[in-house]
Amino acid sequence: SLVIRGEKDERAVLCSKDKTYDMKIADTSNMLLFIPGCKTPEQLNADQASCDIIHSQIAGFSNNYWELRRCRPKLKKLRKLLMEDPYEGPDCQKDPTLTFSKYTTEDLLSLIQASEEEILHQLQVINACKIEGHWRILEFDYEMKLLNHVIQLIDSESWSLSKVPLCTCLEELGSLEPREMIEHILLSYGRRFIDDAGEIYFEMHEDKICRAIAQMLLQNAVKFNLSEFQEVWQQSVPEGMTARLDQLKGLALVDKTSRPETIFLLKVEDLPEDNQERFNSLFSIREKWTEVDITPYIQDLCAEKQTVGALLTKYARSSMQNGVKVYNSRRPIS
Repeated sequence: SLVIRGEKDERAVLCSKDKTYDMKIADTSNMLLFIPGCKTPEQLNADQASCDIIHSQIAGFSNNYWELRRCRPKLKKLRKLLMEDPYEGPDCQKDPTLTFSKYTTEDLLSLIQASEEEILHQLQVINACKIEGHWRILEFDYEMKLLNHVIQLIDSESWSLSKVPLCTCLEELGSLEPREMIEHILLSYGRRFIDDAGEIYFEMHEDKICRAIAQMLLQNAVKFNLSEFQEVWQQSVPEGMTARLDQLKGLALVDKTSRPETIFLLKVEDLPEDNQERFNSLFSIREKWTEVDITPYIQDLCAEKQTVGALLTKYARSSMQNGVKVYNSRRPIS
């Protein structure tokens, strides 16, 4: 089935089960006629000795049609809706006079301009979980609290990071936090697998854990001395894990022009969804970008079969600076 999605202030998109399309009206020089009970030449009996004229009533006509073009699903709104009321844990005492909307899958399907599969995949990407039938995002500090419980347990039990037992985690941490939250954090930061004995284990993702700890360190600082940050970051990650700057693509940006070099938080999900607005925003943060630095912040804008290079050609101007190719805005940035 096909569904047209969009609220009154949005341009309509057409969604199949797994794809999203822009709808554009196109003219045709051939008039399209709508004839009830119309028969094609193949349906008429070719062996008839005499040809009868069939009188048909034309019910309507059209000189245009909808042209569909595959487009990126408009998913930024999904995170925005769920961040209206992030889940802060079972003990959080919120002001009862404040009421926030909570969203079921059906609610999101009616509000988000994307196909069902694209929405469900994005919910997984942003680590959303279902609580009492509603999709929720964990408040970052609460998420870090849960992750810290798991990391401390792994350390105290001297488990391998590639084989963390679900059953023991739930038994040991179930008195501190809801069991479904413990399992959710393991799913968010690990890969679930079953061993030969049928026991459920998790292999923890080094890059995801290091990235989350870096965000925790960076979120309270405007800028951080790069070498000091790397030292503190490595000391903060679990033993056996290596913190590397390439884990921070689309999360933080290094300023190599400052002395000493600094690093600051710049999350791709905080940037505009529209292509031109995204580039305007990036060029207001930094006048000239190398392709390596800008790629994590524009990769999600690439349409089907489109490359980062094609996007840069369209929205930026290239030049050479100290033997390195850099990109700046095609238009003045106010």
